[in-house]
Amino acid sequence: MTLDDATLDRLAEHLETCQLQARDTTKITDDHPGMDWEDAYAVQDRILKRKLARGARVVGLKCGLTSHAKMRQMGVDEPVFGFLVDAFALAEGASVRCADLIHPKVEPEIAFVLKHELRGPGCHVGAVLAATDFVLPGIEVIDSRYRDFKFDLKSVIADNTSAARFVVGGHARPVAEVDLRTCGVVLEKNGQPVALGAGAAVLGHPAAAVAALANHLGRRGQSIPAGTLILSGGVTEAVAVGPGDHVSLRVQGMGHVGLRFV
Repeated sequence: MTLDDATLDRLAEHLETCQLQARDTTKITDDHPGMDWEDAYAVQDRILKRKLARGARVVGLKCGLTSHAKMRQMGVDEPVFGFLVDAFALAEGASVRCADLIHPKVEPEIAFVLKHELRGPGCHVGAVLAATDFVLPGIEVIDSRYRDFKFDLKSVIADNTSAARFVVGGHARPVAEVDLRTCGVVLEKNGQPVALGAGAAVLGHPAAAVAALANHLGRRGQSIPAGTLILSGGVTEAVAVGPGDHVSLRVQGMGHVGLRFV
């Protein structure tokens, strides 16, 4: 780590305030170009501690940058990871207030719910599938706190990988009943398809993203507890949304889930 505790605390307060007040900022590496990966996750950890101190509950975890092409573009060899708290969770068909967000976008996801703990290092796709209770469709609403959605990797990790809101729904399915690699995904906005993909777009298999998360946490002496909900990463590109938009996600074999933006 290159940043001292006072600087990490200050950055966490700044980024969380931007999130809570729906106010944008320049990326933090502009002022701290020497910050490293540990610094970035340390800022994220401090944001979580601030939320927990005010009574928030962790309700899940998330993976980002789960496309091989995107990782090559960003010069990294694994996804990035963040947390989900109860204030981010939405009910199926809920209305999302755009005034509470800066520049929201939506991503189609395949969500995993575990029945057994997952621990790395050495976690792999088979271990994830064996530990999974069921999978279901999910929509993540991302909302980077950085101006014009422009950031580098360390800045976005510190900003909890742009987490803002999410919903899961549709039909929960055991993994044995779904081919997660080939299952088709259709994201619609206002009744029109805007993004198409298949599960293999996520690291070749969505469970590979969950394995990468377990291995990341394992290096930090942590694990993924049984019962955890995990968003495995965007299957397609993110799609911008605004007031009046209705978004619906259909995942082959798992039904659909939707949100409205007001």
